[in-house]
Amino acid sequence: MTTITTPFSGGCACGAIRYESTAEPLMMLHCHCRDCQQSSGGPFSSFVIVPTEAFKLLQGSLRFHASPSEMGGQTRRGFCPECGSPIQGQPDSIPHIIAIRTASLDDSSWFKPQIDVWTSDAHPWDQMNPALPKFKKYPPSGDPADPAAP
Repeated sequence: MTTITTPFSGGCACGAIRYESTAEPLMMLHCHCRDCQQSSGGPFSSFVIVPTEAFKLLQGSLRFHASPSEMGGQTRRGFCPECGSPIQGQPDSIPHIIAIRTASLDDSSWFKPQIDVWTSDAHPWDQMNPALPKFKKYPPSGDPADPAAP
């Protein structure tokens, strides 16, 4: 596994979007909620959570789709308007974080998930890593970046 070096960067499949994060991840996770399933086309989405102020769009503009969040407000998913690559998620209820889609990272070799969230929506055929802590919905604090979460 490669070590995380900051800043780290990423972008979309067509190259129209480029971003960087100047902070190390607060948390790394898999989300199995239905919204993440539909937006990823797979059984879950993998995220690197960083402080909002550390995320910087270097090139292009994201298009956003909002969906209701059980924690209140909306979760806005940002994607490339040209190729549709999912890039980030930003929940209204925890505005101090950005959830970066790991598939958009230039180098994802250092990604190491720490928890599984929204396992209540997971498919029965989704073979989750039994070593990771599981939460039926959100971690107890509701904030996946909370240091009190496992």
